[in-house]
Amino acid sequence: MTELTNLGVKAIRDGVKAGDFTAREVAEAHNDAVAAANEALNAFIVTTPEIALQAADLVDADREAGKDLGRMAGVPIGMKDLFATRGVQTTAASHILEGFTPQYESTVSHNLWSEGAVMLGKLNLDEFAMGSSNETSHFGNVANPWRRARGDNAKLAPGGSSGGSSASVAARIAAAATGTDTGGSIRQPAAFTGICGIKPTYGRCSRWGTVAFASSLDQAGPMARSVEDCAIMLEAMAGFDAKDSTSLDAPVPDWSAALDADLKGKRVGIPREYRMEGTDQAILDLWDKGADMLRDAGAQIVDISLPHTKYALPAYYIVAPAEASSNLARYDGVRYGLRDLPEGANLQDMYAATRADGFGEEVKRRILIGTYVLSAGFYDAYYTQAMKVRTLVQRDFAEAWHDCDVVLTPTTPTAAFALGDKSDDPLAMYLNDVFAVPASLAGLPAMSVPGGQDADGLPLGLHLIGQQMDEQGVLNAALAIEQRAGFTAQPEKWW
Repeated sequence: MTELTNLGVKAIRDGVKAGDFTAREVAEAHNDAVAAANEALNAFIVTTPEIALQAADLVDADREAGKDLGRMAGVPIGMKDLFATRGVQTTAASHILEGFTPQYESTVSHNLWSEGAVMLGKLNLDEFAMGSSNETSHFGNVANPWRRARGDNAKLAPGGSSGGSSASVAARIAAAATGTDTGGSIRQPAAFTGICGIKPTYGRCSRWGTVAFASSLDQAGPMARSVEDCAIMLEAMAGFDAKDSTSLDAPVPDWSAALDADLKGKRVGIPREYRMEGTDQAILDLWDKGADMLRDAGAQIVDISLPHTKYALPAYYIVAPAEASSNLARYDGVRYGLRDLPEGANLQDMYAATRADGFGEEVKRRILIGTYVLSAGFYDAYYTQAMKVRTLVQRDFAEAWHDCDVVLTPTTPTAAFALGDKSDDPLAMYLNDVFAVPASLAGLPAMSVPGGQDADGLPLGLHLIGQQMDEQGVLNAALAIEQRAGFTAQPEKWW
């Protein structure tokens, strides 16, 4: 039944409901695909084939009993290992949490299981979601299933931090996956692997039970192979949660039913500040084509200005590490996770040894930056200024909405790069998020959709940013691009 692994969310759900195949058959096919691919791709930290079969059997039993099936009935998904899953190890890809098994379920994963989704396992990521290439994981690199069509045969980065999510969906070993996005960690890996991924408005999906990186920025979202599949999965993930003080108390729209690629009367903004030095020409050419696609769909293309764009990335790399420094203070070796207790050590020594052993180099770097910018002598010079810039970025978007309904930009400045190419240069790595970060700072919905390929055959993404709470506008514009780009390419199997 390997052909079942080529089906997406809607096709699997509808096929299970119609009785074309059983949820167990789908789960078995995906379990087999994961088992065959994971040694090469390293997309999953933990696989849960038995849990997948149990969940699939429940869906089949409900269908036999004539019960209504959920939005995600029988759909096998990967769960990013940032979401707490009851009874299944949750590590955030860090040594400091290795072996931690939560006795509770995150709200997002609970919502998905309630809608009939089937868990294939926990997906690899950059440690504590800090990275853009999935090279900071304690459990090793994830490999992008795509390879360059010419030249070397180097393994490529799948993007980050949701690299296990993007690789598993692109490789057809999961129908969809959860991701989290703090500064581009859904959208950038989606672009690198030729899939779709949407970061909803901040607060749409509960953060409860999700390992925190930067609490004012973190937001969960779906990653799948089509715009419609992302819409369906987002409907299952989203919703108000009283356990999360930042959760939006608003109904979840039926985004998938309202999808419409007719953009007549809509205005699409092209921000002049996004034509940045260092962006590949193929990306800039695709951006122009994307504008033409949206114009063909009936939209009016307008030039806009987001004048504080150039300050967004440096502001983000002050705000996010500051929040990370605070959030990660809880990992001290006392209550859960790793404890390193050298002989004769006191409590302070135990704290220091545990955190030195448990955190990787990138996480330590960001904790140090965050602690520095929050310290008494530098708080006003750095953190306060960064928060002022954040307000200005938000204000830029608020002004832009007078002139447009959605903004079109590239998702990334380059296609996927080889593993190891940027790992020795943190600043070059951070620049991968340059187009994604402004929407994160502003808390806006944003989505990457495949728009084409470069000369090496690697996928390139187009990026759409919408007004707060207007996921529908983003999804509709993405659908218009999806239909016109006709992106059907997929990686040649080497794993």
